[in-house]
Amino acid sequence: MMELDGVTHTYDTAPVVEDLSLSVESGEVVAIIGPSGVGKTTLLRILALFIEPQTGTIRFGDTDVWGCSDGERLALRRRIGMVFQEASLFDATVGRNVEYGLKVRRSWRDRLSDGLSEVLRSNGTPETVEEALGVVGLGEQLDQHAKSLSGGEAQRVSFARALAYDPDVLLLDEPTSDLDPRNTAVIEEAVAEARNRGIGVVIATHDMHQAERVADRVAVLLDREITEVGPTDTVFESPADERTAKFIDGELVY
Repeated sequence: MMELDGVTHTYDTAPVVEDLSLSVESGEVVAIIGPSGVGKTTLLRILALFIEPQTGTIRFGDTDVWGCSDGERLALRRRIGMVFQEASLFDATVGRNVEYGLKVRRSWRDRLSDGLSEVLRSNGTPETVEEALGVVGLGEQLDQHAKSLSGGEAQRVSFARALAYDPDVLLLDEPTSDLDPRNTAVIEEAVAEARNRGIGVVIATHDMHQAERVADRVAVLLDREITEVGPTDTVFESPADERTAKFIDGELVY
């Protein structure tokens, strides 16, 4: 689905990530683990096509992302969803917040104009909005004002907003770092649902237990590079790189 090869990015003169190679397939969850400040967010922003790295290539399917036209790249970016660490919702209802992603991408309006099966509620909200909210356990809050939500509920709405337009790749940046166990569990269940829908999910987290729970593969980001990537059980139980082993055992201090 998406592949990075030899990617390096530098802020000013300081390299943030160096010579990174990573892939994500349809219907799998890849966890990027590493300490705070190691470059996980930068890596996600590169995957989201927000940042053009100085070196390396990024492929989306058969397309060289930074070798195609601006219009083609925009179309690819619209196939990627991202949920940030802190929810940012509009001054509107929960339903309208989730619908926003569909409107920006013009996806549900295009499907309607193409004559495909898409049903609108009586208030004009696509059924996909209600379905996405149901995945995160907020189906009954469709008409509730977003500003009245708790922090955990707001983050669940952010996840639903990204899920509603059915992205090919979903990027999650520490999505549960400030959440209580209940909201964390709901988000992790939603990650599993995204996988079941064939979406490739990349989650950046410093919580190794979360990576063990949700990920099919784990990439360890240390010292600006991916020291190891592989099946979750293998990386945690039999790491091949000494730095990975020390990080997992808590011996590396940052």
